[in-house]
Amino acid sequence: MKILLVDDHVIVRSGLRSLLASVGDTQISEAATGREALQRLRQDRPDLVLLDLKLPGIGGLELLRRMLLEDRTARILVLSMHAEPLYAARAMQLGARGYLSKNASAEELLTAVRRVAEDGRYIESEIAQELALQTIASGHGLQDLTERDLEIIRLLADGMSLAEIADALGISYKTVANACTQIKAKLGVTRTNDLIRMAMTLGVS
Repeated sequence: MKILLVDDHVIVRSGLRSLLASVGDTQISEAATGREALQRLRQDRPDLVLLDLKLPGIGGLELLRRMLLEDRTARILVLSMHAEPLYAARAMQLGARGYLSKNASAEELLTAVRRVAEDGRYIESEIAQELALQTIASGHGLQDLTERDLEIIRLLADGMSLAEIADALGISYKTVANACTQIKAKLGVTRTNDLIRMAMTLGVS
């Protein structure tokens, strides 16, 4: 897998290079500026770009836009000092495949790299939860939930397993599992734990 690291700090690139060596067979190139990054993108056609947003010259979001104009299939994972959901939302709207803050753990970074490299998407857990909560607060998402959905969320927040929920509601385990998948899609979260935390925050339980 060919990975392009775009960050203006040598020590950050060095640390990332060492960490990514554990992914397996990787070829890593580096760029410190937006101009260098665009040149590398054209020359190397990396499988994944790990992009910092704070760069000299061309800003990270503008660089993201230009990279996708250059290669609309580029898989770009943003790794930024900004943990605010606003930045994540903007990056994803522009076409990034994932977003992590530099507060993320090494384990989560590697998970995100693998997910994006496999053509998936990944947003850091805490940021994803905040985005989902903001979406709900603005009136989107929550209105799409059925009464059954809300009941399942409430029971999850009460600590019940999917099997216990199935028994309580008199439906099959598969029905509950499918419902959970649909609920997470409606609310924009990927993990059941995030769904449970969201239920507690919203007071659904």
